[in-house]
Amino acid sequence: MNGKGNKLRAYFDHAATSPMPEEVLAAYTTALRAVGNPASQHADGQRTREILEAAREKLARGMAVTPAEVIFTAGGTEAVNLGIKGLYWVRNKDAKRPVILAAMAEHNATIDTVEWLAKTQGAVVQWLPVDSRGYLSPEVLEQHILQHGAANIALLTVMWVNNEIGTVQPVPELAALAKQHGIPTHTDAVAALGHLDIRHSGVAAMSLSAHKIGGIVSSGALILARDTQVEALLHGGSQQRARSGSQDAAAATAFAAAFELAHTQWDSKEKHLAQLQQRLISEIKAIDPTAVLRGATPVAPQQLQAGQRPPRVYNNVHFTFPGLQGDSLLFLLDMAGVSVSTGSACSAGVIQVSHVMTAIGLSEQEAAGAIRFSYHDRTTEAEVQLLLEALPAALIAARKAGYTVAG
Repeated sequence: MNGKGNKLRAYFDHAATSPMPEEVLAAYTTALRAVGNPASQHADGQRTREILEAAREKLARGMAVTPAEVIFTAGGTEAVNLGIKGLYWVRNKDAKRPVILAAMAEHNATIDTVEWLAKTQGAVVQWLPVDSRGYLSPEVLEQHILQHGAANIALLTVMWVNNEIGTVQPVPELAALAKQHGIPTHTDAVAALGHLDIRHSGVAAMSLSAHKIGGIVSSGALILARDTQVEALLHGGSQQRARSGSQDAAAATAFAAAFELAHTQWDSKEKHLAQLQQRLISEIKAIDPTAVLRGATPVAPQQLQAGQRPPRVYNNVHFTFPGLQGDSLLFLLDMAGVSVSTGSACSAGVIQVSHVMTAIGLSEQEAAGAIRFSYHDRTTEAEVQLLLEALPAALIAARKAGYTVAG
């Protein structure tokens, strides 16, 4: 039972959304009581503006950028759209640069955005292949820059941490290479925020989301370098650089509070999560020796060189389980009180495997059994035990059900 007298549930889907900590909730509700539009000139409006700008400054300080580089948005998806579309439109104002370089295994926010640009704006999308870990090498990027010609390329977009398998891309190296050829880089850092040092990246634009670290849903930011311009998506007020619309001081305050909390006692949290990751990998493999860990192999923090980023974030374990359908396992675990994720999409009751799985070279049959376990430093021992106790029976039942994949 939990503290409220309800049956205990184990939440292993923090990568989808992470519960709001009490400290963030307190900051949010306090800010909600402020009266006044931050664009208003009277005292109430200016007080709200002080709250808003304090949040912007806190986020900017944590990201090692200036407040002018922080553009608050209504979530990560808007930030991705503004970063990619805005860069594409600006880059095609004075010359024809139709090519967008995009890493395979991206989030749908990126996929749908670049495909919309291809369908309606004449963009040419070049998907950059990743290896079996989901890793995009600088050599592959260089090859495609030379293939298309730098003068024809509008931008590079790459997700810093894969939201399904946790693989970390070498974004600073990729951005530096692209910059050598005069190409700006956008990175979707939604899954990296709070789990990786994403400062000093060298990118032109970086998309963030608050609710992945315990802020509110529909709150995000685009970090836009001072020397970078984007064409606005929204018009009508110019309240921020490249974005119109009344600003939400309370949402910004919650975002800043969640950011600060996520980066408090960073080293001890990282060590704890790395230990939990190794434990889950070991114990899940003991329960099912046929399970295959997908994504980059984790490296413990103490084994990294100073300033070196890990090849995989520590809040993620992703397995494929042979002989079953991930959705069946998800539902069975859910019935046992455990929340997990598959990353797959369901259409008309027929499972379509995750594009991330096929991008790393898996067959549809292999990909069908994918399950992601994502957790937090607040994940309790009781939650871990509930998962490990529920998994064996759920695997047996899921394998009896078999699997069906869309052809």
